[in-house]
Amino acid sequence: MFAALSIRGRGAVRLAVALVASGLVSAGATAVAAAAVATDAPPYRGGATATLDGLTTYGQAVIREDGGSQRVPAGLFEMSVDNGGTLQTYCVDLHNPTQKDAQYKETPWRGTSLHANRDAGKIRWILQHSYPQVNDLAELARKAGAGSLTEETAAAGTQVAIWRYSDRATRAEVEAVDPRAEKLADYLERSARRSPEPKASLTLEPPAVSGRAGERLGPVTVRTDADSVTVIPPADSASGVKVVGKNGKPVKSASDGGKLYFAVPKGTPDGTASLEVQASTTVPVGRAFTSETRSQTQILAGSSESTVSATATAHWAKKGPIPALSAEKNCAERGVDITAGNKGDAPFTFRLMGAEHTIKAGETRTVTVPLQEDQAYDFVITGPGGFEKRFSGVLDCRTEAAMAGVGGKAQPAPQPSPASAGGTSGSGDLAATGGSNATPLIAGLAIALVVVGGGAVFLLRKKQDPAGTGETTPTAPTEE
Repeated sequence: MFAALSIRGRGAVRLAVALVASGLVSAGATAVAAAAVATDAPPYRGGATATLDGLTTYGQAVIREDGGSQRVPAGLFEMSVDNGGTLQTYCVDLHNPTQKDAQYKETPWRGTSLHANRDAGKIRWILQHSYPQVNDLAELARKAGAGSLTEETAAAGTQVAIWRYSDRATRAEVEAVDPRAEKLADYLERSARRSPEPKASLTLEPPAVSGRAGERLGPVTVRTDADSVTVIPPADSASGVKVVGKNGKPVKSASDGGKLYFAVPKGTPDGTASLEVQASTTVPVGRAFTSETRSQTQILAGSSESTVSATATAHWAKKGPIPALSAEKNCAERGVDITAGNKGDAPFTFRLMGAEHTIKAGETRTVTVPLQEDQAYDFVITGPGGFEKRFSGVLDCRTEAAMAGVGGKAQPAPQPSPASAGGTSGSGDLAATGGSNATPLIAGLAIALVVVGGGAVFLLRKKQDPAGTGETTPTAPTEE
């Protein structure tokens, strides 16, 4: 376990241009936009981050809709957790493809298609009462009346039961090919009861604070199911900024509910700092995982002891506006919530999506930036003293049927698709699993087609303050 505190002052690298393509552009657009800017990635709000390894334990299922049928692999995925650990997951987005080696982050249900799903709690019940949480397959088979179950049939039956609740809006009928797996799916669907959303494995609240040098900035509260988290003092002792507890003494560890502060010595030049905490714990079953590469949303079925982390930032200045900014997807409002606080002695004004927002001194307010489904976003908000905060990602809140609209028709992921697991690559297979070397090429072609075809392109531009104060205000992305 480790953590770090990094300092950025007036000499922070400035963002020149950020290009944001509409949701018509596939995941590759986000990577292209990110490569074009020279600024730090936004802090992660907290939890586990992992890389998708692929489908490992699975059977087969059949999807029937619109008079046709398609066979798909159905079962357990595995992910490798950054800095150690393994996760097992099922998918909750039937019509979208998965991408091998996609990067995933632990995400609250409100930031996924589960936000409006009244049966999301039933999915968690299924996870808690089936494979791999229940590894006595003989007893599971007895309850389901399935005769006997293998790991493969148990995984397939569990995935089918989850799809029946996660993708009900698609109006597709899903059945397991193996009769034993189908028996299990029916039993789980019939028996499921609503369970509450599990808490995050680790977060810091709030993820951003601000104030004046000479003060303790915070508190930042630790929320975790781990026994403790590790906090390591800044490596750059010359900066003088430390992470301390309520008593003002430096801390190396904290527990759930613990309060952390940034102690900034008086006279420290205006600047920013970030603190990271880490812990080793098992991630709660039922936590959602999302990717910014349009890879299927996953839901956790099992976790080894894994490394989880969370980050918080601080900004300080001598005078004027002193902003603290954080962002989170809000699927209920179909956008991104930008929470802005101002601990300074002057208003803080910024522009986003053609609207100007002013945060008064001492005020904290949340602004929802509306976005279209699958739309990539890349917002940069600047302030005095070299302050700069970037938020980027892709809004992915709905299943295919919901995206099609009332009376619309859910469409399978287009071919050519990521390769199906286990070599089931027949032309009838739905692109629900696996990975493909062709994906980057397809993404690149999609970007070119959207640009040439006049798709919506958004440009973030910084506009210099006419008063010459040194503060810059971003010009909102506008649809052209």
